[in-house]
Amino acid sequence: MPLPGWVAGRSRGDAGRGALADLLVVGLGNPGLEYDGTRHNVGEEVVDLLAERYGACPKRAVGRALSAQVHVDGRLLVLAKSNVFMNLSGETVAPLVRRYCPDDVGRLVVVHDELDLEPGRVKVKVGGGLAGHNGLKSVKAHLHSDAFVRVRLGVGKPPGRQAGADHVLRRPGKAERTELDIAVVEAADAVELILTDGADRAMNRYNS
Repeated sequence: MPLPGWVAGRSRGDAGRGALADLLVVGLGNPGLEYDGTRHNVGEEVVDLLAERYGACPKRAVGRALSAQVHVDGRLLVLAKSNVFMNLSGETVAPLVRRYCPDDVGRLVVVHDELDLEPGRVKVKVGGGLAGHNGLKSVKAHLHSDAFVRVRLGVGKPPGRQAGADHVLRRPGKAERTELDIAVVEAADAVELILTDGADRAMNRYNS
């Protein structure tokens, strides 16, 4: 079933069935309109923006995800969003990796919300700890590797005694939403830099 905002169709510059991706970008989030605009779904918002930039539409489902293929300066970029809940993300990411970059998990970029960063902050990371993020835990468990690239969008710590799960499943206020909108644009730019110049260059730019 198509995800909200994505209409099934042919992507501009679509590649053949056997083509491998130069970069596979998966935005994490929860399916369903009730989760649109929540902090937990900012990763999907980045993929939506990238799809808009390139006029991409998902062509087919892979592992219960919708994916779209576009060529960017001769490179194949695959954009995907899952159709499962966050803590099951690996169930959709693993088939995508097997299809598009089976020989190099380093060509997978996972875009996700990050409690440990202040709202609106964007950072790029390769491998390492998962900071308790259930979506990343699921991806690592299914890939048996944590060597993939992450683009992290800060949503900040929950206020007071509010649980982290409650915090990320809520929509931010107007001021924070403005910060996150800017961060979504920066994160999309970071993905494009990873595609053209590599993760190290993106880390140097966004982590300083």
